[in-house]
Amino acid sequence: MHVSRKQLATFLAVIFVANLVVMGGGAWLSYENEPEIPETIVGPDGETVATSDDVQSGKMVFQENGLMNQGSMLGRGSYYDVDYTADALESKTEHMRDYYAQEEHDTAYEDLESSEQAAIDAQVREELQSSEYTDGERVEYSAAEAYAHEQVRQDYVERYHEGDRERGIQEGLIPTEEEAEQFADFALWTAWISHTDRPGSDVSFTNDFPYSPAAGNDAGGAVMTWSVIAMVLLVAGAGVAIWLYQAVELPEPEAAGVSIPHPREIDLTPSQLLSTRFVLIGAVLFVLQTFMGGLLAHYYVERDDFFGLHEVLGVDILEYLPWTIARTWHVDLGILWIATMWLGAGLFLAPLLTGREPRKQALYIKGLIAALLVVAVGGLAGIWLGVNNVFDGQLWWLLGNEGLEYLEIGRVWQAGLLVGFLGWTALVARGFKPLLDREPRYGLAHMIVYAGGSIGLLFAAGFLYTPKTNFVITEFWRWWVVHMWVEGVFEFFIIVVIALTLVSMNLLTKKSAEKAVIFQAALVMGSGIIGVSHHYWWAGLPEVWLPIGSVFSTLEFIPLLFILYEALGQYRAMDTAGTDFPYRMAFYFIVASSVWNFFGAGVIGFFINLPVISYFESGTYLTVAHAHGAMFGAFGFLAMGMAVYILRVTTRDAHWSDRRLRWSFWLCNAGLALMLFLSLLPVGFLQLETAFTQGYAASRSLEFYNGGLIQTLFWLRMPGDTLLIAGAIVFAWDVAVKLLFQRKATAEEIRSHVIADRVFGDDAVDPVDPASDDD
Repeated sequence: MHVSRKQLATFLAVIFVANLVVMGGGAWLSYENEPEIPETIVGPDGETVATSDDVQSGKMVFQENGLMNQGSMLGRGSYYDVDYTADALESKTEHMRDYYAQEEHDTAYEDLESSEQAAIDAQVREELQSSEYTDGERVEYSAAEAYAHEQVRQDYVERYHEGDRERGIQEGLIPTEEEAEQFADFALWTAWISHTDRPGSDVSFTNDFPYSPAAGNDAGGAVMTWSVIAMVLLVAGAGVAIWLYQAVELPEPEAAGVSIPHPREIDLTPSQLLSTRFVLIGAVLFVLQTFMGGLLAHYYVERDDFFGLHEVLGVDILEYLPWTIARTWHVDLGILWIATMWLGAGLFLAPLLTGREPRKQALYIKGLIAALLVVAVGGLAGIWLGVNNVFDGQLWWLLGNEGLEYLEIGRVWQAGLLVGFLGWTALVARGFKPLLDREPRYGLAHMIVYAGGSIGLLFAAGFLYTPKTNFVITEFWRWWVVHMWVEGVFEFFIIVVIALTLVSMNLLTKKSAEKAVIFQAALVMGSGIIGVSHHYWWAGLPEVWLPIGSVFSTLEFIPLLFILYEALGQYRAMDTAGTDFPYRMAFYFIVASSVWNFFGAGVIGFFINLPVISYFESGTYLTVAHAHGAMFGAFGFLAMGMAVYILRVTTRDAHWSDRRLRWSFWLCNAGLALMLFLSLLPVGFLQLETAFTQGYAASRSLEFYNGGLIQTLFWLRMPGDTLLIAGAIVFAWDVAVKLLFQRKATAEEIRSHVIADRVFGDDAVDPVDPASDDD
């Protein structure tokens, strides 16, 4: 079946618009159905237990003090501490049991006969399941609920204000007793929406998540039904996608008989040499991220120390680098080092394919590098200052720590990142202008500009909420930023960058690459953007997200199959190019990216995104395994591969060596494999079993983490972490060494360019048959 580039581009545009329409409608639906915070919560005699102001203030305490990177709320956040929703619900249930045991039997619940306990259990469960708004503005507690609410408050004051070193919580994590009580009010509100039926529905606002048999929360029939439907649709969708893939005539990279330009034949411009600075900055940030990861892994074993430093030297690591800050830095450094290398790749490829450099491009890139450093340093420093409560008033979320996972840095620094993305897009557009002027709107140069603009467009969703916004709505927009990047525009960007790289190596013609990019991008966006809704199932958003998310998050697996298939095709092309192929190491990293993307995002992602699994495992170590495999797969190894390609072209031929890069490649891959298979996945499956048999709160409890087998598995993470850290160090070392032997720039504009001349020739329209441009 012959399909033109124009037809494929139209199909892609329709898919993109349809996605935005669905998600826009979902936004309206989410606002209309958000679980409201009651004006007052009152006890049986009418006394006020808590107010909406208390709950809202508790949400701000939660964000300001980085508690989403200490534990999680509604399953979203960090895995180190408890899930506050599940913990508050479980504690509330236990305290209600204690209340009735004392009131009815004048003894402790544990001392009752089993039949008496069963009667109290049923009473508590019935009370929680029958909870509702009485007049739309207030909630009426029973005496037992009012008692339990106050007890949870006291527990949270003792734990998060006074400190609990056994849990790895430093004294004063929440500065005042009043703020700790407000945080408890917020956690208890999320527990309340988890056990209270949504009006007009027979399930709670969170689809009865978290699983808590004692409170009456259990996975409903819809969870199982949509899981089965999702698996059926996966088979059907895979069949349709394979048929399309085989029916549409798509080219594959071919090295046999192709003249691949050697790096020494390629003329360089000043801006291309500057783009290597992005590689160096990214490599340093990569090293810092792995060190933070190693520290976090150790915290699970020794929660209040680091190999005895506190006891031996008197250095209290909880005071200087507590889990909250270390985890926040670890997450943000991961985003920064990958994004930095990608920025460099986009700027490097423009003059490579055009042979031209706009006036003052190098100067503007220097400005972008300076801005990147300011935002990175300012954002990371702001996190430390914000968590340590240095800022007054609104400055904590503007300059300090906004406190939402993956979007931790203050709003001012986020605005700086947005401006940086837009500035980078403008610089890339300037660099590609010769191609933009000649090619149709669906050409490769246009595609990378679209991808860059989409990154900025979706990042803007992070500005649609404030600390006062309902947490459920906050989560809706936060996942627009986080996962629409991952499953949508970032995958789109990846496909375009790889295609541009193949074109620059002369392994694909530009027109062939354009057709492949558009087709693969359509597959990715056809499932990925709406697939973000698998994050909405248990977060208090409307029930409609369960069927939508089940279908589209399952179909996300299919494009990853084809990306892996394409990567293997690229590897075959490299293999047939012979031992003298100069870009072999870059290809190794790119192929590794696709393999880990398939396993981490595809295999593990498909498993944990099934509703029947997600209900029990959300926020457990299976999610950690998915995140690490997908991060390195979808982004990390690709960024390293593009960095190696840039270095290969810009390093003097006499000083080029693959030796350190090979060490880094195998250290990183072996480290990631050991981390996943010796530690993360085994812990995750044991955690899933505990959630199945004992409840979600038990799977996130300190008792679970301190179990003998789990502690052994935590120690088994050390070999993988050590290899990964070593791989990052070797990579950064190699980057620094190669920059010492950098080639010189030829000129800002080159009359004859080995790659650009061929690209422009390939892009020309046949004067006899102008329609050939749409092939």
